[in-house]
Amino acid sequence: MKENFTNEMKIEFISKSSNEAFARIAVAAFASQLDPTIEELADIKTAVSEAVTNCIIHGYDKKQGIVKIVSKLKENEILIEISDKGKGIKNIEEAKEPLYTTKPNLERSGMGFTIMESFMDKMEIESIVGLGTKITMSKTIKPKLENEDEDFKMILKD
Repeated sequence: MKENFTNEMKIEFISKSSNEAFARIAVAAFASQLDPTIEELADIKTAVSEAVTNCIIHGYDKKQGIVKIVSKLKENEILIEISDKGKGIKNIEEAKEPLYTTKPNLERSGMGFTIMESFMDKMEIESIVGLGTKITMSKTIKPKLENEDEDFKMILKD
C-alpha cells in the first residue's frame, strides 16, 4: 500500500559533525511548508539534530560514511527518516533507556532517543548490527485557527 504524500525531499551528506546544522536547517525549511509554530519547528530541529548526531557519533564511530534523510509531507504531518549504514545497535530497548550510553565521556550522552521521543509524536528505530540504523519520526503540525487574529482583536474591543 503506497501512501499519498504531498511532497518529499531526500538529502545525503558525509558523516561530519559540521553537517549536523545543515541537516537540521534543511529539514526545518522543508517542514515550514506546513506553517508550524516556532515551537513545533524547534522540536523538529532538535529531534533531527539528535538523530543525525547519533548516526555520526555512534553509527560511524570515527569512520566516515553517509547519513541519509528522507522527509515527506502528508496533509499536516511530517515524516522524517534518518539512516546510516554504520555499525548498528545491538539492543534497541537498552539503547532507548534514558542515560544509557556507549560513550560516557561525551557531554549529554544517553539522552538522544529520549529527546527524540519527547519532541516528536512517534519514533521508531530499526537496526541491524553491521548494516546500520534507521530512525523514523513523525510530527503532526496543528492547524492554525482561522481568523485567530480577528478573534483576538474582538476580545480586546470588548
